[in-house]
Amino acid sequence: MRVLVIEDDPRLARQITRELQRYNHESSARNDGAEGLQAALLDPPDLVVLDLNLPGLDGLSVLARLREAHSTARILILTARGGVGDRVKGLKAGADDYLAKPFSMNELIARVEALGRRAATPTAADLLKVGDLQMDVQHRHVSRAGKVIALSPREFDVLQVLMQEPGRVFSRTELCERIWQREHEYDTRTVEIFIARLRKKVDSEFAIPLIHTLRYVGYAVRPPAATDMR
Repeated sequence: MRVLVIEDDPRLARQITRELQRYNHESSARNDGAEGLQAALLDPPDLVVLDLNLPGLDGLSVLARLREAHSTARILILTARGGVGDRVKGLKAGADDYLAKPFSMNELIARVEALGRRAATPTAADLLKVGDLQMDVQHRHVSRAGKVIALSPREFDVLQVLMQEPGRVFSRTELCERIWQREHEYDTRTVEIFIARLRKKVDSEFAIPLIHTLRYVGYAVRPPAATDMR
């Protein structure tokens, strides 16, 4: 997997790249936000390890610009800002995972590889369709009523799980287990963030919503003809 590390501490950046290389990942580093953004856009990596406190351009700005450019790179935020509010802010901005400093290098590698495995996991169905919402799993392409919907890798993962079994209600815990594959302990409230992001992208411009919440139970994607759960 090709990994770009954008970290303002040169020593830590070197440590991370060396460790990634030890696990057979192709890795490079940038110590400036603007330089990191340019590198990610000119030679797109599979995954970006992104610090938030960067000179030139802060990490959240880098993240926002990558998503605006429809980058499909998975983004793992790596930062000293470990509070819940900071984690939520990063996830809402389009990050796929979050690791607070100080951290174990083994955990960093595990999270990177978990994200990579999810990207590479084949699926039995190449084309999923619910109502006018369509997903090409192989090419990671989503559209609704012919309009292309740009999703972050993690948003895509959540929507894919829901679309594979239309109408079935998934609890937050089950979605976490399906998507993160029990690799780590995750706050199940994280799912709410991704569902909110998906609602905005998939449903906000359409009269009939496809993403539904069954209160106290979980979430489902269902075609318009099904019984309304709201």
